[in-house]
Amino acid sequence: MASAGLAMSSIKLNAASYRQIIGAGEKVNLACVGIGFRGNEIIKEFEKTGLVNVVALCDIDMGAPHTQEIMAKYPKAKLFKDFREMFDKAGNQFDAVCAGIPDFAHYPVVIHSIKEGKHIYVEKPMCRTFYEGELMIQAAKKYPKIVTQMGNQGHSEGNYFQFKAWKEAGIIKDVTAVTAHMNSARRWHEWDSRIFKYPEPDPMPPSIDWDTWNMSVRYHEYSNKYHRGNWRCWYDLGMGALGDWGAHILDTIHEFLELGLPYEVTPLLLKEHNDYFYPKSSTLLYRFAERPKMPAVDITWYDGLDNIPQVPEGYGTSDIDPNIPTVAGGKLQPLKLNPGKEIYSKELTFKGGSHGSTLSIIPDAKAKEIAPKLPEVPKSPSNHFANFLLACQGKEKTRSSFEIAGPLSQVFCLGVLAQRLNTKLEFDVKTKQITNNKFANSMLIGEPPRSGWESYYKI
Repeated sequence: MASAGLAMSSIKLNAASYRQIIGAGEKVNLACVGIGFRGNEIIKEFEKTGLVNVVALCDIDMGAPHTQEIMAKYPKAKLFKDFREMFDKAGNQFDAVCAGIPDFAHYPVVIHSIKEGKHIYVEKPMCRTFYEGELMIQAAKKYPKIVTQMGNQGHSEGNYFQFKAWKEAGIIKDVTAVTAHMNSARRWHEWDSRIFKYPEPDPMPPSIDWDTWNMSVRYHEYSNKYHRGNWRCWYDLGMGALGDWGAHILDTIHEFLELGLPYEVTPLLLKEHNDYFYPKSSTLLYRFAERPKMPAVDITWYDGLDNIPQVPEGYGTSDIDPNIPTVAGGKLQPLKLNPGKEIYSKELTFKGGSHGSTLSIIPDAKAKEIAPKLPEVPKSPSNHFANFLLACQGKEKTRSSFEIAGPLSQVFCLGVLAQRLNTKLEFDVKTKQITNNKFANSMLIGEPPRSGWESYYKI
């Protein structure tokens, strides 16, 4: 795979204050791929910064009710169903691309954007296969003037700056274990796991360009169980609960503890495992080796309604953070334990939520003892969307560039592979090969792309 790859609580600034930073009239011309559901939300967040002109809109279903709002909001924007046509006919009119599309569709849009010299913002997780992540990292290195950002928005909020400051001050040090969890309901929890084939086709809405929806993966006949967010449930198309929420829970841990890639991933629990969609509950153990002046770290991931991990004594309550976005358009349900993590070091234990939620030291008595030693945490100069746009203008550096987000996303790819194959993976972090299972090793690359999409895999 390596040789093949070589061949190929933060401050909130409003639109007016951003314009004062960059000067009146300076805006980034933006093309948007995916304009319904999450894509809709991304476009609105970019608009709030006051730093963009939305000049092109692209979606495989421009006739659907969920795409009409954005089309009406930008009546002057050029409209496309196929992102390739958007580049061909309007590529000289935009500077950057945002992609709020299914996980399996990220790779072609990202690579096309980079090769065309366009800055790219793509939702998390960055990639669906380990190999695609490797190529995306290499593409970003080959074209260093292209700004890249993965959309784990908390990476520009309170937890990012707090974790960085606490690590530099020696408050967070000698971490040996992390427990991470996301135990809310998922779409596939209601499905029958005694599945033996893909869903039967449903009648296809006439407005859909379904062939383009499939992108470079093998063709799947249209089904309501794939479309409108259901793609996340399937190994072929999405990254399950781990890929969906891992980037919001483990991002600062991965970056500031310099974890890199794990040497071992073991599925400890896979409830109702099958060959098609994700287990009803999963427990995965990641093992990361020692780094300079930092001990080895074990991360245990829990998902599923009935798979809630134990918490340390003195944990306190688990409250829903109002800053955490809704799940698939619905509200997070109060649980015994809400999305987040517990971080265990040799001296201190921390608890934290998801996205930008800040950490606290537990128990309370220890927190009071440490309080005088805590450093001042700087405020965020820009949210994640403004950070990307200001980076496009050369005024900031993105906080979740492919250099940072790529290895994090590959961590999730390895976890998903362990889930899919229901087996322990031993991984050589230097050669980036699975050493104990030849079949699993071949799955790092995955299936060949569909005919007509081969060129996207040559960097």
